[in-house]
Amino acid sequence: MGKLAVRALHAVLVVLLTGTVFVQALMVWTLVSGSDPEDGSLPLTAFRVIAILGMVSGQVALVSVWRLVTMVRRGTVFSHAAFRYVDAVIGAIVAAAFLWFAVTAINAPGQRDDPGVTVIMGGIGLAILGVALIVFVLRMLLAQAVARDVEAAQLQAELDEVI
Repeated sequence: MGKLAVRALHAVLVVLLTGTVFVQALMVWTLVSGSDPEDGSLPLTAFRVIAILGMVSGQVALVSVWRLVTMVRRGTVFSHAAFRYVDAVIGAIVAAAFLWFAVTAINAPGQRDDPGVTVIMGGIGLAILGVALIVFVLRMLLAQAVARDVEAAQLQAELDEVI
């Protein structure tokens, strides 16, 4: 991975992380200060809490991707230490899916006239879980690559002994 690509990705991650922290702070301030303009038509406070938690899951994924990109740059991504960050990304995606299902459940009573919206929202939640499964498959590929890297190192050590 080139230096330009790493720097560009780091810049994007910084912007996203800064933006989510800023929005989170504003949302928490709105909830804590009592200036929540909820009028009873929608459970806005519940949506705000879910949004804050959703941003936390996104931030966990962003920090984990940052660490993985750093490992790629250093050439240490094919190690057992990388699994911690990949597992964190998977967990963050699954948490985001469950938060989306919570939004769907809160929104469902208001959609009695048009239940298709709830079905579509449930489908989006399943798609988010599908992304987690894709990352899990990529984790298995990383496990195979780490195993091959360990095997190659052992073979190289044996070859060095012979020579």
